[in-house]
Amino acid sequence: MPTDDEVVETASAAAEDVVFSRYDVGAVEDLDVTVTFEDGVLDVDVYVNAPDSRQNEAQVADDAALAARGAVDDLFEE
Repeated sequence: MPTDDEVVETASAAAEDVVFSRYDVGAVEDLDVTVTFEDGVLDVDVYVNAPDSRQNEAQVADDAALAARGAVDDLFEE
């Protein structure tokens, strides 16, 4: 059983991986990944600001949050 810290770290890393697979680091002006895991409930919120990119920021943020949840699911299946 993973610890709460492991869950948060896994989710955060997965979300950041998605964002930086879509954007160059220099294109991202602001990135906020907030992850909480309390009483077995995972909450992931991702905000991306990359105004000079052609990528849809909201879609990338949603994809990053989904990847974070998926990574945590995988962590619990190990």
